[in-house]
Amino acid sequence: MKNIFNYKIILLVITLAFSTACADFLEENPTGSLTTGSDVSSEDVARAFVNSAYARITVLNNGGGGWGGNNASLMEFMTGKADGNSQTEAFKFNELTYDARAFYIDNWWSGMYQGISRCNLALVKINEITTLTEANRTNYLAEVRTMRALYYFYLVRMFGDVPKITQNPENLDEVQAEKSPVKEIYDEIIIPDLLEAEKSSLPWQDATGKISMGAIKSILADVYLTYAGYPVQGGDPYYAESAKRSKEVIEQGGFSLFPEYRDMINTANRNQREFILQVQHAKTIRENGLTPVTLPAFRGIAAYTDEYGGLVPKREFVESYEEGDKRVEEKQFYYTYYKGHPNDYPENDPRRDSLSLGGYFIYKYFDKQAIDSDSRAELNFTVYRYADVLLMYAEASNRAEGAPNTLASNSLNAIRDRANLPPVTTTNIDEFEKAVWAERYFELAFENKMWFDMIRTRMVRNDETKQWENFVGHTNLFGKTFAEKHLLLPIPQREIDNNRNLVQNEGF
Repeated sequence: MKNIFNYKIILLVITLAFSTACADFLEENPTGSLTTGSDVSSEDVARAFVNSAYARITVLNNGGGGWGGNNASLMEFMTGKADGNSQTEAFKFNELTYDARAFYIDNWWSGMYQGISRCNLALVKINEITTLTEANRTNYLAEVRTMRALYYFYLVRMFGDVPKITQNPENLDEVQAEKSPVKEIYDEIIIPDLLEAEKSSLPWQDATGKISMGAIKSILADVYLTYAGYPVQGGDPYYAESAKRSKEVIEQGGFSLFPEYRDMINTANRNQREFILQVQHAKTIRENGLTPVTLPAFRGIAAYTDEYGGLVPKREFVESYEEGDKRVEEKQFYYTYYKGHPNDYPENDPRRDSLSLGGYFIYKYFDKQAIDSDSRAELNFTVYRYADVLLMYAEASNRAEGAPNTLASNSLNAIRDRANLPPVTTTNIDEFEKAVWAERYFELAFENKMWFDMIRTRMVRNDETKQWENFVGHTNLFGKTFAEKHLLLPIPQREIDNNRNLVQNEGF
């Protein structure tokens, strides 16, 4: 019975790997249906198992719930620096009234564990394929381990202690898993998986969107930076490990900042230059759901039938950027007007040339071809880009060494220079750190980075006073105050109901 069960899983995984394809590396041509006589020990089958490990990365920026909901919106709503239409349930997160039944929370939990399950199966089955060269086996396993580490990295930051599952359950008792401490998840899964992947011979970059060595180093830099801060508080040794990995990304070369911010919304630039790891999208297979979600609601500027207004930046946040910052100039990171679409405005209507939108909207997911013409966005969603790595190095090395070194200052000021801002010159460890935190806020805004920065540093920037405040006790732009319980999301109620060994996070 066990062998039949495993064989069915193989069929399912391979089918899913093909059917969820979007990047070149997933655009495989199936050779036909598998039968009981099919060869399931070939290179193609191994590659299919690897591909299946990527399938749930789409949870990062698709799905959701309600009209205009998107999973990516969850962390942005939590910061208190974004809003959305009422059906997105943004108000529950802005006002801190959300509970364990919130659909985004359930989507993230289930999506990450589905990804982990695929990775666990792939790790077993790839090792069983005897026809692989050792180099290919090592590299395939490195891709899968990196993805498993990434899925767990999201889980521990969002939920804290979570069930540690490294082998897929084969009976109901194994499904009733208890939570393991955050530190244990890092020490026994996330960090070992990434360190093992680091030993592979994967290419430094990958233009098709697969895991590369540059991506592994970038994820490790982020993991160690987070481990150094809250809740683990590993301290200086882990800041040093983070700095080591980000410095390798900087010094190895291959990645660099785009000259212009708009280069990031040019679909020809996907998986290149500044982009280290992205969720892959294509018009004909899987579109980027954030493009229509971030459109202003009902303004008639797009070919999309629905303009959701599902994720909207708060005015106070946008207007808290430094004076002269290029990122807040029109159609850089934000926009306030656009041309009315012919579907909504008659010929000779002046709004066809320029239409005021009545506020700020996010330009980072503005796929012009989709918005103007075909309503099928294929901009990739960025998980890691070079600007993020530069700022990770600046922060980590400053902490590890007790002051900013030359490379740390240059890394921070490269970001500021592109924004037409003067360099930061302080050598004070605390002042420099806050300057880096601020650049992370402004440069990586609405890329699902800010919430994680807030909970690992336990600090929040007040957009009105422009001062840094303790997370616990900070009042957001909606007049609601963060408490200790808000450092973690509640475990989905469905999981609590189904698993007698799960204990809800405190306060929920």
